Amino acid sequence: MKDNLIIYFALLISISGCSSSKITSSWKQKGAIIQKPMKIMVIGLINESDRSIQENMENHLVADLKKLGYNAVSSFKEYGPNSFKKGDTAAAILKLKNSGAYAVLTIVLLDKEKEQQYVAKNYKNQFVGYGYEMYPRIFEAGYYVTNTSYFWESNFYNLKSAQLIYSAQTKSFNPGDAAALGHEYGKMIVKDMVKQKVISEQ
Repeated sequence: MKDNLIIYFALLISISGCSSSKITSSWKQKGAIIQKPMKIMVIGLINESDRSIQENMENHLVADLKKLGYNAVSSFKEYGPNSFKKGDTAAAILKLKNSGAYAVLTIVLLDKEKEQQYVAKNYKNQFVGYGYEMYPRIFEAGYYVTNTSYFWESNFYNLKSAQLIYSAQTKSFNPGDAAALGHEYGKMIVKDMVKQKVISEQ
């Protein structure tokens, strides 16, 4: 019976899709730290048809930075969804400097992969001890689930010096929705930035 419960919950997880994100690598320029009075612009450069992904990624990262006392703002709210996806780089930098931003934190979707996985139904343990009435169920067809992996990169730039001061690459597996993905990503990146001493909790 215990084995049957394990199989049941494993199938439930496969159907609902469990969400997990992790940092695969991160780097920080030695000695770099951003003080709290400075304005940070968060920009999602995400080529997805669903705009809610960009909006949620930016909003959650902004909220997590604000919790630590930083003056963070979303480019989606300030300029709209497509302001920094195309066009002249010099003009974009000038626009950011004119906004009063001291630093920029970008969110870039590097890649998105989908793959199907076959989930077989396993009733072997039920067959033993429950009699021949379980025999037909052993041959019930399994099903396919689609797993989606997102590969992200976030870069943190000092606008005044035009220097990269922090970079992180991450992978998100089977996010439930845009809000869950944004929430998980924001907490993970901010936690790593604090760990790397790019920003401060104090």
